[in-house]
Amino acid sequence: MDPGQAGLDYARQLDSKDKLRHLRDHFHIPTKAELSQTTLHASTPSRPGQDEPSTYLCGNSLGLQPKLTQKYMQQYLSTWATKGVYGHFKEVEDSELAPWLHVDDDCVPAMAKIVGAMESEVAVMQTLTANLHFMMASFYRPSKERHKIILEGKAFPSDHYAVESHIRHHNLDPTTSMVLLESFKPESSILETSHILSIIDAHASETALLLLPGIQFYTGQLFDINTITAHAQSKGITVGWDLAHAVGNVPLSLHDWNVDFAVWCTYKYLNCGPGSIGGCFVHERHGRVDEHPPSTPGGEPTFDYTPRLSGWWGSSKSSRFAMTNRFHPIPGAGGFQLSNPSVADTTALRASLDVFKQTDMSKLREKSLRLTAYLQTWLDVLAKELEGRLGRKCFGIITPRDAEQRGAQISVLLDDGLLDAVMESLEEDGIVVDERKPSVIRVAPAPLYNNHEDVFRFIEAFRSALNHALTEKESKESVMGNGGRGEKGWSEIK
Repeated sequence: MDPGQAGLDYARQLDSKDKLRHLRDHFHIPTKAELSQTTLHASTPSRPGQDEPSTYLCGNSLGLQPKLTQKYMQQYLSTWATKGVYGHFKEVEDSELAPWLHVDDDCVPAMAKIVGAMESEVAVMQTLTANLHFMMASFYRPSKERHKIILEGKAFPSDHYAVESHIRHHNLDPTTSMVLLESFKPESSILETSHILSIIDAHASETALLLLPGIQFYTGQLFDINTITAHAQSKGITVGWDLAHAVGNVPLSLHDWNVDFAVWCTYKYLNCGPGSIGGCFVHERHGRVDEHPPSTPGGEPTFDYTPRLSGWWGSSKSSRFAMTNRFHPIPGAGGFQLSNPSVADTTALRASLDVFKQTDMSKLREKSLRLTAYLQTWLDVLAKELEGRLGRKCFGIITPRDAEQRGAQISVLLDDGLLDAVMESLEEDGIVVDERKPSVIRVAPAPLYNNHEDVFRFIEAFRSALNHALTEKESKESVMGNGGRGEKGWSEIK
């Protein structure tokens, strides 16, 4: 039996022992033909094998659609069609969905379980960057002494923009109020915990806020949220986390870790569709609302609470439709809500959460660790194979090799000049991963629907894609000469 077939058989053997394998059946996995076609309706595949499922390893960018989504969306549309405005309040017996007034609250229990929080500490609201702005409006309170915000130097652009805009909003200068965390190792993008803590110490007396990602989008590094949070707070610093790549990916314990606030999206590992509704966490100590009785007979009560940008959806449901223009903040994260949420978005979230309810994050993490270990092993085998043939490495892993320091994503740095050809070949073979120019591909086996066979099929296609790209590159270099190299690829940083 050839090695490729033996490898595939072994992958399938591993998958047969997977106690979560049934969850894959809850998702639509596009076929190779569906990905390549320019129409929504299937036509006869142009090549053999095109009716096979694609290998989708891109849940770190956009998760696959749960099969429940269409069912629940149809219930929402039918409710709208048959109940009109009554859909806000009327219970519909043959629908799994809550009345629209309660759609966000309906999703909170399952969401709170995923992020490790009390239900009162979680709100389903807005979108990721909007939530980040809302949280910073409440928690970035600069003073003359404490005005700095610490964030990573390679933060996702929207986070960087948000931080810079809040600094400018307070008439401060980003060049003096923004501290960018950079790796102290030129050959690595990994931010070691000890280095992060040292930067916190160096700026502690002037820092108001620390904002970091739970998982770094480029390298896939999982930060030590608990240790970093505790250290920064011991210095009097408020701590917030962007969990876009962490939620639904790794177990979180936001309440126990004493995080001040966190924000996230739901279209990656939470599989709710592009641009879908986001979420936020506010620790219970910041969500407290103290009500004081009216000072005069017939007067209105007053409230003490964390300052925020207020909206009517953050006001008590009992007063929400009274139109008195008196804000009665909901205790907890719910009081930070603004507008009524998109029912369509929240319906998609409910569909995904109903899949998550069939397992838990600890079991998903166990499977994820197996998948990424399997992927890392095969990447090492392939790297050694190519190095033996070429006399040099043409790619390497930039994600931490320690499984506890990464989530479901492994980022691969290619030698310069290979990315476009590799991605073209992978797409041709029905392999879905994503790229970060100039030279990185991100491979993310999501444990809800990916398996060992997916990983093995990626490796086989990646081997072929690399061989094609290397041949193409050598051909071009022999004609044009080997000059004008771009940004550093793998061979240049090793």
